[in-house]
Amino acid sequence: MFRVAVVTASDKGSRGEREDESGRVIEDMIVTLGWELVDTRIVPDDIEVIIETLVELCDDRADLVLTTGGTGFALRDNTPEATLAVVERQVPGLAEAMRAETSKKTPRAILSRGVAGIRKRTLIVNLPGSPKAVRECLEVILPALPHGLEILTGRARDCARN
Repeated sequence: MFRVAVVTASDKGSRGEREDESGRVIEDMIVTLGWELVDTRIVPDDIEVIIETLVELCDDRADLVLTTGGTGFALRDNTPEATLAVVERQVPGLAEAMRAETSKKTPRAILSRGVAGIRKRTLIVNLPGSPKAVRECLEVILPALPHGLEILTGRARDCARN
């Protein structure tokens, strides 16, 4: 079982002016897998707040941090920059796969600036802000995540195949 935290970056959501539907989609999908949801947070689109939140969750609680929101073109969309500020190694294949696969459903998918990377023994993946896009992106990457998380957390050591 993996420990998962969900972070929603939303100015309106953090002020209680908008319901967090995307975070709930993530939570539902994670619980269905039998993974442990250790934390959920809604934070403003402030880069420093996002950085502090990611550091805390990576250093203290989670094997996987899934973010939603803040990956677009708006001036307050800071999630990728915050993620890049805290990761030590990037995992570009996850974001590339999500964009490539979901762009078959909507051309807007290629506008996502989401990134993925590793901080210590935690994987961070940025997801878009809409519930539909979150579900579609997770459907792309979830089949590969268990193996990557097993290697990252030290639960599996030898993954070479004959």
